[in-house]
Amino acid sequence: MISEPYKKEQESLPGESHLVPALLMCPPRFYGVSYVINPWMRGNLGKSSLSLAMQQWQKLYRVLSGMTHVLLVEPVVGSPDMVFTANAGLAHAGIVAISNFYYPERQNEEAHFRRWFADAGYRVADLPREIAFEGEGDALFSSDGLRLWAGYGYRTHESSHAILRELWGVEVVGLHLVDPRFYHLDTCFAPLRDGSLLYFPPAFDKASLARIESYYPPAQRIVVSEEDAMSFACNAVNIGRTIVLNRISSELECKLIVRGFEVIQVELSEFLKAGGAAKCLVMQLTPELHLQPLNHTVRSCN
Repeated sequence: MISEPYKKEQESLPGESHLVPALLMCPPRFYGVSYVINPWMRGNLGKSSLSLAMQQWQKLYRVLSGMTHVLLVEPVVGSPDMVFTANAGLAHAGIVAISNFYYPERQNEEAHFRRWFADAGYRVADLPREIAFEGEGDALFSSDGLRLWAGYGYRTHESSHAILRELWGVEVVGLHLVDPRFYHLDTCFAPLRDGSLLYFPPAFDKASLARIESYYPPAQRIVVSEEDAMSFACNAVNIGRTIVLNRISSELECKLIVRGFEVIQVELSEFLKAGGAAKCLVMQLTPELHLQPLNHTVRSCN
């Protein structure tokens, strides 16, 4: 049973809309590590605890529900990774591009997500079946919404980028992922609402790093250590002045607090066994269809 969310007052960043989109989550009713499609799953087959995973997911759900409206999609038997809704697709301006999962193990999820979005009033766009695309896991908008950072190399084909560009008429910048541990863009790259970036440079090739660093000036780049990256520090959910993520170092926490963010750490160890954390467990819904008021307060770093 999902507990009632708690509410907290929030304050928006300068120039930011006082309305934020809702998030999509999926209860981990059938979650488990039952196959291997990324390095994190290797060695964890059958080792996840469903009861602990549900406790951790409920904590994340309560935290996020305290800041915005969280919608739920029903899980499906035989799709243990459906809990990672970030991979369902990419939603923007009332349109959703449904994912074409790279691995057959996840392709059963596509029809269920497509139905949910159609019922919610989205215009549903399907990419050609032969082009792999894994949604918000590999496609993240800049804070102003004018640029789409698009990862490729492991789960999403670079050829998907032209389709995304045509679909929304936005600038799409490809980033080549080169470390199999960070197989999705959202595991190593997090554009934050203040215009800064949380990222792990070794996850990218040199050309991609040049693109990142030509867009974000040094003062706006927050480099994550390998230790924090392995704890999925970049797999963060940022709503206004709040950043919600898995456990991180006190050094990184203080960097974020000094920048004006409140940092909420939620233990998500059970989901790391499958290669995901906070951001993987949510998908941002388009503001045109789902809007909620945003108010927030921040604590200082001692």
